[in-house]
Amino acid sequence: MKAWPKVALGDLFDIAKGKIGIMAATPGAFPLVTTAEEFASHCEPHFSGDAVCIPLISATGHGHASLKRLHHVEGEFAVGSILCACVNRAAERVMARYAYYYLSACRDSALIPLMQGTANMSMKVADIVGVEIQLPPLAEQQALVARLDALAEKTRQLEAHLDAAERDAEHLLALRFRDAIANAPMRTMAEVAPLVRREAQITLDGSYPELGIRSFGKGTFHKPPLSGAEVGTKRLYRIEPGDLLFSNVFAWEGAIAIAQPEDAGRFGSHRFMTCQVNPVRTSAEFLRYYFLTDDGLLKIGEASPGGAGRNRTLGQEKLMAIEVPIPPLPIQQSFDHLQTEVAALKAQHAAQRTANAALLPAMLERVFAQESKGDHRGR
Repeated sequence: MKAWPKVALGDLFDIAKGKIGIMAATPGAFPLVTTAEEFASHCEPHFSGDAVCIPLISATGHGHASLKRLHHVEGEFAVGSILCACVNRAAERVMARYAYYYLSACRDSALIPLMQGTANMSMKVADIVGVEIQLPPLAEQQALVARLDALAEKTRQLEAHLDAAERDAEHLLALRFRDAIANAPMRTMAEVAPLVRREAQITLDGSYPELGIRSFGKGTFHKPPLSGAEVGTKRLYRIEPGDLLFSNVFAWEGAIAIAQPEDAGRFGSHRFMTCQVNPVRTSAEFLRYYFLTDDGLLKIGEASPGGAGRNRTLGQEKLMAIEVPIPPLPIQQSFDHLQTEVAALKAQHAAQRTANAALLPAMLERVFAQESKGDHRGR
C-alpha cells in the first residue's frame, strides 16, 4: 500500500466491551457476535451500526497470545463480553469493513502485542483505542474492499460446492448400503468379528505407544508412549492393522474405528474392544459403516448402560451379542470399493479446502505487506 496517513481507531470508532456472557444469552432475533466463526443470537441488541468486533482474550490461552479471527457486523447486534465492538462513527472517512480487513491482516503486529497476562492473556479496550490503521481515501478503501469481498465470495462458493458434493456422495453411500443389506441375514458379532486380546508383557524399561479413538467416526489418533513404570499394573493390548476398534466408554457416540497401517505397534488400554473380522464372512470397513448408521449406533447405545453424563460403558458380552447384517461378500466388497472412492474424494477436497482457505489471508498479506510488520501504536 501507499504511505497513507495513520489514524487511531479511537478517532474513528466508538469502542466498547461486549455486554453479554455467551452462556447467559437468550436466543432471539439479533446476531450475537462471539469468538466462533458463526454468530449466535440474542433477544436484544446492545449496539447499532457498522462495526468491527475484536476478541479481547487469547484464542489459545496457557500464556500464549493469539487471535483466531475478527468479525465485521452491520445493523443491530449484541457482542459477547470477551470481545469489544468498534462501531464506526466516521463513515465519511472510513469503512468498517476496510478496518476489519486491515486489522485481520495486521493482527500479529497491531493487536497481539497488546495482550498481557500469564495463564489467560488478554488486552484492554483502552489499549485498542490507540491502535493506528493506515487510512487511504474512502474511494480507495471501497475499491480494495470490493476486491477482497469478491475473493471471499469465490472461496465461499468453492467451499459450498465441496460441501454439496460430499453430501451427495454420503447420500449415495447411504442408498447403496440400504440396498446392500436388504434381506441380508443377521449374524452376531461373535460369529463374524469376535473379540481378540493380545496382552502385552510389560517390562520396566519398555516403551508402549498408545492408540486413541476419536468420537463421531473420526478415526484413530496417537498418544505419547508410556514407559513400563508408567504403565504399572495396568494391562495393555497390542493393536494390529485391520482391527475393528471400539472405545467401551464412548462407542455410543461413534468412537469406532479401524486400525490403520500407521497404527501398527501401538497398544490399547482395557477400555479398548478389539475385534478381528472373519475375512470370508465380512470386512471391518463394512461393519464400521453399519455401526455408524443410526441403526448401528442405536444397538451400541442399547448395549451401553447409561450413567451420569457421558459415562456409558459398552459391555463385551453385549457387543458380541449384537446382530449385524451380513450380505454376500461380493456385495460387501462392492460397497467397500465405493467407500474407498468417497474417502479419496474427501481427501482431494481436504487439499482443496486447505488451498482455498489460504487464498484470502495470502491476498491480505500482499495488500498490507508492509503494514503487517509495522508499529501500530499511537505516538
